[in-house]
Amino acid sequence: MGRKEERLGQPLDVKIPTYFRCPISLDVMRSPVSLCTGVTYDRASIQRWLDSGNTTCPATMLPLPSTDLVPNLTLQRLIRLWSSASYPPSAAAAVAAPVSADLVRDLRSSSAGGDPVPSLRKLAEFLSSDDVDEFEKNNLVNAGGCASAVVSLLHEGAKLEALEAAIRVLVMILTADSIEESNKKIAVSELSFDVKRSVSALTRVLKDGSNLEARIDAARVVDSIIAAANPECKVRIAEEELVRELVRLIGQLDEKGAALDRHAIDAGLACLLGISATRRVRPMMVGMGVVAALTRVLGAEAAAAERALRLMEAASGCAEGRAAICEEGAAAAAAVVGRMVKAGREGAEAAVAVLWRVCHRFRDRRAVEAVEAAEGVVTKLLLLMQSGCSAAARLMTADLLKIFQVSSKSCLTGYDTKTTHIMPY
Repeated sequence: MGRKEERLGQPLDVKIPTYFRCPISLDVMRSPVSLCTGVTYDRASIQRWLDSGNTTCPATMLPLPSTDLVPNLTLQRLIRLWSSASYPPSAAAAVAAPVSADLVRDLRSSSAGGDPVPSLRKLAEFLSSDDVDEFEKNNLVNAGGCASAVVSLLHEGAKLEALEAAIRVLVMILTADSIEESNKKIAVSELSFDVKRSVSALTRVLKDGSNLEARIDAARVVDSIIAAANPECKVRIAEEELVRELVRLIGQLDEKGAALDRHAIDAGLACLLGISATRRVRPMMVGMGVVAALTRVLGAEAAAAERALRLMEAASGCAEGRAAICEEGAAAAAAVVGRMVKAGREGAEAAVAVLWRVCHRFRDRRAVEAVEAAEGVVTKLLLLMQSGCSAAARLMTADLLKIFQVSSKSCLTGYDTKTTHIMPY
């Protein structure tokens, strides 16, 4: 039997599938999101439940180890298909009515001769609003032409304030869970069509941005471009000024000597790691001071240690990088050794690769002396060797232990444990 429902001001005899209804409001879900329990709710309803201080799933009453809300885009598409088939054309058009189209039209009009900032801020509000469902946000990017309109501002050399507002919109498109991957690719494609002009505008914000958040946003957009670029394109992206600003983003310290901002460091490291995959770029990064910046990051920021060590490994892959590491002397060596066992498996293996290159392969006396002087280096190398690391890392670790003339007695003295260890020789 159909049930008489009223939607959009029109009474309709519509049979609504049960799983389209929110378990809390019993209305058709506009923005379905799933909890970690697997139950899907309308975003507005479950957010009110959580904001009221509840820590259980309303349907199962199970405790919630996480309150993350994951968009259920498959269910949302099904609801949209059902809605378009069940409602009269006029009503369906109203449901999908592009409030978004008006936003993009206003943006294009203001860009032609006015101030685009107010329109860009409205777009940002639309994309960040919990009251706007994911379908409408995706439609804005896909059919609405939002990405094209925003990127055109970057290419036209807009004022700094407009650039920052445009980049904020792009970050929301490129990083939001609610935006489908296919639509994120549309935005990246628009940015990559004229990558030189895109990178030039992003570099300008990285250099002269009015605040740190704007600079971080610019780095995140750069990272999305790099992730989709081929090696040749990465070389074009890696302009000297961009690399210099990314190094500055990760290397700045506050007045107390602490890392400037974790988000800034993460965004900068992600970009530099992506660029460093191309060997031709590594000497340029070293010339811009990346080794000194990484030494400061490793000394101050534990959370970024893995990425920092991987980037240090990339830098050590060129002669300029190895020279810079050795010139930093005890500071660089102590920083690498200090984070070796606090950066996960990949970070630890990257640290060993750095030490192996400067101490074993190239036999730099300054590096050997600095590593020998670092606290607990032998213990840490033994821990790595016995931790199930890769075969390559085991071989490099064994080479390093031989350089430091580790005897069986000194190993056991420096490693106080009741565990039985098999010595490498």
